[in-house]
Amino acid sequence: MNHIVQTFSPVNSGQLPNYEMLKEEQEVAMLGAPHNPAPPMSTVIHIRSETSVPDHVVWSLFNTLFMNPCCLGFIAFAYSVKSRDRKMVGDVTGAQAYASTAKCLNIWALILGIFMTILLVIIPVLVVQAQR
Repeated sequence: MNHIVQTFSPVNSGQLPNYEMLKEEQEVAMLGAPHNPAPPMSTVIHIRSETSVPDHVVWSLFNTLFMNPCCLGFIAFAYSVKSRDRKMVGDVTGAQAYASTAKCLNIWALILGIFMTILLVIIPVLVVQAQR
């Protein structure tokens, strides 16, 4: 371990303190200061303590109660609850994975529900017009 030996003299004497050079200081003195014209760069990383992961429970419940084609809404609701459970435990990665699956199932349930609703409206209208 390198120790610095330093003697202090009165301020008005004009003499510099006497000390031994550290190994690093000797290397800098021999090699010279680094010749890097660019200033040192720094990176700042902001880490949020609480990451918001949407669990899509309300959307899944809506898809479960209205139409629910192929039980996709119910399956999406199950994945949403799993996502919320993972979020409560602190497993953000698991919560994001379950939430992503729930979102995909909700999208398909919504698309199929709209398609089935349109078919249930258009087909009876076409049948009634064909009978006239």
